[in-house]
Amino acid sequence: MDMPVTPLANSQAVPTALGDGLGCHSGQAQLLAAAQSAGKSEVLQQYAADYPKGPHDQPQSMCPAFGSLRVGLRMRRTATVLSGSACCVYGLTFTSHFYGARRSVGYVPFNSESLVTGKLFEDIREATFKLADPALYDAIVLINLCVPTASGVPLQLLPRQINGVRVIGIDVPGFGVPTHAEAKDVLAGAMLKYARAEVMAGPVQAPANARQGKPTVTLLGEMFPADPVIIGMMLDPMGLAAGPVVPTREWRELYAALDGSVVAAVHPFYTASIREFQAAGRPIVGSAPVGHDGTEAWLQAVGDAANVGQDKIDAAKNRMLPAIKGALAAKPIRGRLTMSGYEGSELLVARLLVESGADLRYVGTACPRTEWSAADCDWLQSRGVQVQYRASLEQDLAAMREYQPDLAIGTTPVVQAAKEATIPALYFTNLISARPLMGPAGAGSLAQVVNAAITNKARFETMNEFFGASGVGQGDRAGVWTEVPQLRPEFRADFKRQVIKLHKKRKAEEMV
Repeated sequence: MDMPVTPLANSQAVPTALGDGLGCHSGQAQLLAAAQSAGKSEVLQQYAADYPKGPHDQPQSMCPAFGSLRVGLRMRRTATVLSGSACCVYGLTFTSHFYGARRSVGYVPFNSESLVTGKLFEDIREATFKLADPALYDAIVLINLCVPTASGVPLQLLPRQINGVRVIGIDVPGFGVPTHAEAKDVLAGAMLKYARAEVMAGPVQAPANARQGKPTVTLLGEMFPADPVIIGMMLDPMGLAAGPVVPTREWRELYAALDGSVVAAVHPFYTASIREFQAAGRPIVGSAPVGHDGTEAWLQAVGDAANVGQDKIDAAKNRMLPAIKGALAAKPIRGRLTMSGYEGSELLVARLLVESGADLRYVGTACPRTEWSAADCDWLQSRGVQVQYRASLEQDLAAMREYQPDLAIGTTPVVQAAKEATIPALYFTNLISARPLMGPAGAGSLAQVVNAAITNKARFETMNEFFGASGVGQGDRAGVWTEVPQLRPEFRADFKRQVIKLHKKRKAEEMV
């Protein structure tokens, strides 16, 4: 059995809490202040501009660095190395293998001494030189997690290229990048910037599967594998072809992505990537060909951006729109829904649900509002759907309680809360977003799973009645007991006083 973590250097070092108390358990404000004083102000300011938080702090999500790690691990001939606390690296590695990564994650361990003295950077540099084999890799991606970022480990000072292998160092701290979805953009944008510089410097290698003869539309954002194929069929009557999907699967596809005539921001939060495409002079089109209205508007926008004649745009519409309308009518969705997620495609799925006939009341996304999702937001709001950007778990749960849906689609804690309330629920990431959304295939893809879930209401009520009658209890009284535990409020009050006292003592010691 392969170990998921491969130490690359200084393997005898044991990561420990930092001597100055600045560990990965430290508060966000403390880590942010430390990073700024350690020379990371510029990168953090850029993140604040690209990925604005608010109105609350940031959404509850998995470690943001997973997004960058996922992008690196999915690319061929790319090595991905993490620099961070051992607990963080273990968790990220576990998650990456849970989601199907089939390659090792590099790891450069550190301890308090190596971090404070700068030895960690030297270890990273040494490991990168050892790893840079052009026979194996096109690029090496090094990712600073919270503690190395807060300590100012300067990955940007690594050589840009070693033995012909590109070196890309990025900071992806949880206190600077709000969600793992946006962390995908951090790495994708850094790679596009590097590739654009290579293109400007001279000729570059053509992708192995480069299309010939047709202008292409670059697709920005991860999507179901069938969707780019379907989009290609939609574009064909206009004399266009579907280009690479960014994040790409190999380095040379970045050149083809930059060479596209139009960039379709299917996922609208890729701010850094869009900046690179705009620097390359490429027009950006928001939304996606979902449902009848979405497909019609998107084909028109792409055709206009690519200077395609209206007759060809109309031909593409006439080929696709009747089939989409028929698919929507053949598989209607009947029921009241709420939906939330953190992938970035939530508004697109919401549009498809509404056009399928669903009474959708609320859609929450952990991602921020951008101009590239404005059309989707306006379309949904004009149909009475409440749209919440940067949605928190509390907002998602409040919407579910307010609208009392027949089905709640959401993140794991939303699904759990819904089922406890005898409301059928589906996990957005695995059961909804992992389906085709575009064109006729997408029009009928959600109806079966959604309608089947809605019919489970009676089963939840039966289970609730059964377990409620069995007296299994809730919260700290859950389980089957000979004698149900009795609440002891006096014990809890005493324990609370002790915790408050200890907290005040620690605060006083910090000020000494």
